[in-house]
Amino acid sequence: MRHYRVLAFLAVFLLAFQYLGTAQQLGSSFTNPLLDNGPDPWVTRHNGYYYYMNTMGNRLVIRKTKVLSQVSAASATTVWTPPATGPNSGGIWAPELHFQRGKWYLYYTAADAQKFNDDTRGVFVLENSAADPTTGQWIDRGKINTRYPGLDGSVFEDRGQLYFLYSAYVGPQSVLCIAPMQNPWTLLADKEVVIATPTYTWEKGGGRQILEGPEFLRGKKGQVFIVYSASACWDDNYSLGMLTASGQSDLLQASSWTKSSEPVFCKSVANSVYGPGHNSFTTSPNGRQDWIVYHAKDAPTGKCEQRSLRMQPFSWNPDGTPRFGAPVSTKTVLSWPVGQ
Repeated sequence: MRHYRVLAFLAVFLLAFQYLGTAQQLGSSFTNPLLDNGPDPWVTRHNGYYYYMNTMGNRLVIRKTKVLSQVSAASATTVWTPPATGPNSGGIWAPELHFQRGKWYLYYTAADAQKFNDDTRGVFVLENSAADPTTGQWIDRGKINTRYPGLDGSVFEDRGQLYFLYSAYVGPQSVLCIAPMQNPWTLLADKEVVIATPTYTWEKGGGRQILEGPEFLRGKKGQVFIVYSASACWDDNYSLGMLTASGQSDLLQASSWTKSSEPVFCKSVANSVYGPGHNSFTTSPNGRQDWIVYHAKDAPTGKCEQRSLRMQPFSWNPDGTPRFGAPVSTKTVLSWPVGQ
């Protein structure tokens, strides 16, 4: 009798092992989209966790997860809601979470709900000293002192200097500006510089001339790249352009930046992906694989709606420039980030 019990136990154990192995195999891949609604996505990796945000319109929400491809299952924590009135009371867009100099800083676009237009729109910042940004107290550091009204603020550090990027409203168009920062919420405003304006046809879609969503990316050979979104968000040809500066150049000189003549990431009719853009960058848990996180649409709707969250790995060219390829189909099975 004991012999049969042992055999039965072994049989159950083997079946369980096979089941777990199959489950792990199935669970090690994913398809896009990760969220059906995910406009203006932002991801940062810190202390073994991914922190994800996107435009919610009326609040700031952080999702925390160790498995970025399963961000939809992560709990969502509302960390801030706007006041009823005032300069940051409406249009809460494009949040970015950055860990700078031992604290968390959350940059977001907002406008005056009672005077809702481009003239009242700007970038605001919150500060949190907690180790985990989904906890602790957020302190309002106010509006960034940019020269122009604008949106889509981002920060990066290069050679010990903190820089601020944003999309500024200048005349009938949106341009890209950079300025050095005195601290994470104050610019050295007298040194703010316009580094790019819309010049190509693909930057003027949807009846607007728009460069927005600028994001920093370090090249494999020391270059500094600014990857930005071009054209209006409702345009189905919304795409990513790129500025390049050498690693030793003066980033506050417009002449230091060279613009790519063609989009570096654009729609794929073959893959049924339209309007890919407003991206962020992150790495796999082991830091060895690079990923682009972005929003896109499944159909050419001509609307700034139904922008779902997507991600895919990218590689590098021999000259140290990024090779993003084409946005993949929602039917394409992707492996989890390496080390996840």
